[in-house]
Order: sequence, then C-alpha cells, then structure tokens
Amino acid sequence: MNRHDVVVTGLGATTPLGGDVASTWDAMLAGRSGVGPLTSEWAAELPVRIAAALAVDPSEVLERVKLRRLDRSEAIAMIAARQAWSDAGFAESAPDAERVAVSIGTGIGGALTLLAQDDILEASGPRRVSPHTVPMLMPNGPAAFVGLDLGAKAGVHSVASACATGAEAIALGMDIIRAGRADVVVAGGAEAVIHGLPIAGFAAMRAMSTRNDDPQRASRPWDKGRDGFVLGEGAGALVLERADHAAARGAHVYARLAGAGISSDAYDIVQPHPEGEGAIRAIRLALADADVSREDIVHVNAHATSTPVGDMAEIAALHAAVGSHPVLTATKSMTGHLLGAAGALESIATILAIRDSVVPPTINLDDPDDGLDMDVAAHKPRQLDIPAALNNSFGFGGHNVALVFTRA
Repeated sequence: MNRHDVVVTGLGATTPLGGDVASTWDAMLAGRSGVGPLTSEWAAELPVRIAAALAVDPSEVLERVKLRRLDRSEAIAMIAARQAWSDAGFAESAPDAERVAVSIGTGIGGALTLLAQDDILEASGPRRVSPHTVPMLMPNGPAAFVGLDLGAKAGVHSVASACATGAEAIALGMDIIRAGRADVVVAGGAEAVIHGLPIAGFAAMRAMSTRNDDPQRASRPWDKGRDGFVLGEGAGALVLERADHAAARGAHVYARLAGAGISSDAYDIVQPHPEGEGAIRAIRLALADADVSREDIVHVNAHATSTPVGDMAEIAALHAAVGSHPVLTATKSMTGHLLGAAGALESIATILAIRDSVVPPTINLDDPDDGLDMDVAAHKPRQLDIPAALNNSFGFGGHNVALVFTRA
C-alpha cells in the first residue's frame, strides 16, 4: 500500500434491520425482512401502504432537545457517523481536525421537515413556523451536522445523485484522501422520507410494489413476481482513512476501498439505458481504478431494486463488464430501498461479506426471471472466499456508481 491507498477503519448504520452494524448484519445473514405495514392514519388511502421503517427510532438514541433541531435524515446520519467514528477508535483519541473531512449525501433531503412546516404555515400562519426550518430541510444538513458533531475542518461535502448518492459520497471521500486534502473522511448517506407525498409520487410512476397484503415478501429482486421497490429509511457511514495513517496508529482495517467508477447515461431521467451502457462504463472504470481484473471480482452486491426493468438491465451490464462468474446478492430484498443511503449500507454489507467470507442471501427469489443466468445466493447465505467484490448503485437522472472493495 502506498500513501494514496484508502482503507475502511470504521462502520456505522441504523437501518430497518437493526440500530447498528452488528444487528443489521446478523439480520441480513438470517434473511430477515425489515418491511412492514404502514398503520398511520395518513397512509390509509395510499395505493402503497408498506415500507421498511427504522428498527430503532432516533428518539431512543439522541436527546429530545437535540432531535427538535434535526430533520430525521440529519438525526440518523449523526447516529451512523458517531458509531463509525467510535468504531474507528476516534472516540477517545481524535485525529487532527484540519485533516478530517465529511462526505455524506442524501437523495431527497429534509422532506419531512418541509412538509411538516408547510402544514404549520397553512394551519397557523408564518409566526408558528420553526426558526430551525431551513437548517433542518437543506439537503446538505446531514453532512453539515455530522461535520459539526465531529469537528471536521477539512471540508464538508454533500452529494445528491438520487439512489446512487451513498456510493458517490464514498467515491468522493476516496478522492479527497487520494488528493491529499484529508487523512480521514466520514462518508456515506442518509434518507428518511417515509411520508404520503413521496410514496404517492413514486406510486404514480408505478415504481413501487403494491403487495400491501404481504409486506415481507414485497421486495423481490429478479423474481418474476416483482412489481416495484419498497421504500426504506436509514443511514450508513464509513470511516475512510489513508492507509499509512491507519497503520501508524495501529487501526483495525476492515477492507481496502480499491477503486470507484462513475458515469452518466445521458438517456432518460428515470429509465436506465436498456443495454446498461452507463453501468458497464462505471464498472469498467472501477475495475481499472482498482487495478483488478474482471476475474478477480467474485461477489457483487447488486443495486437490484425489484423493478421490472432495472433488475435485468443490471444483469446485462454485469455480463458485459465482469462476466457470469460472480455470486450475486440483493440485500434490498431485506432492507427495502434506502434511496440516498442505499449505496452506503450496501457498501457496508460488501465489506462485511469480504471480512466474514460469506454472501448474504437474497430473499423472496422464488421464481427467478428467465434472463437471470447468474449465480445468486438465494434464501440462505453462501460461504465464499472473497478477495475482491463490487457494489453497484444507480439513480434517477442516469447516475451510475461502482465501487470495488478488496481484502485488506
């Protein structure tokens, strides 16, 4: 490893499967679903009445006074970042603040605050609107509050690239370290928009599953019965660190972030390119950046959202970019789709798969699509030696991000 090598030394998460990384990973390996019914009154008339809500509410972790000044997306970003920071060993001995940066994104931002404060404005007038409204709804809020909480002074960055956000934020964190701007970057994504308006909007596009009577089986990537994604919420954070900086302090290293590839389709605002051209380019760029061959990739944590078009477009891209040999999984079958946080959480799952030599299962794959001619770890985890793995994230707007992680 040279000065510019980047390693992962801390992980943090709060998800529909658990309030931290360990509980989330245990639930993944057990094949548990985090999807359930929406029982609130506001959901009664929606065409979609299921979602993957957090397993542990932020109110169980953060002080009530602090929560009043944070949007839900900001609160969970802070929870995940604090976990990752502590996991990296910085809770007791923090690095030089001028060499610490933050790169945390969100696909939609503080939508819950915006909608709630608009209700107050309409019902009670402008004097009742909270003075904290703007800091709570601004899309850079999660990154900014994490930066304040950790005292980061090397830059706070907020990526917004729809469902590719978390992965792109991690790629940016790697670039910051490689450029010599920071020794440590807390990177990832956060999203919390389980609300009637986003659900109604996605449902109007026919992008979401309407399997309201069977929520735990609604997210079913690559299955013939898939009818759309399930909305989830959560946050994932990684501590990225310059390899020699980590070695000098004797840090535990989970994996190496070896490379990233980013491309754009220039095709359609919501539909992926039918031949997956942008995804292919992103994967090939990531392999070249990581200096690994396509044969080296033995595992892929796929984007696979459970949509009729997107799932198979990714399979076509994988065939072209890496071949048919890797063992695939789609952890969204358990977590639902965390939008801007998806790439961060799935990076964590990829890293732990490398660490533990196991591929987490894809649940609900009962009747595979006829075009699914790759090996999927269906229903139960698969033991597998994983020297290198790929994580894909794609987003509305034609965003494509591929990350390559290797054994440290």
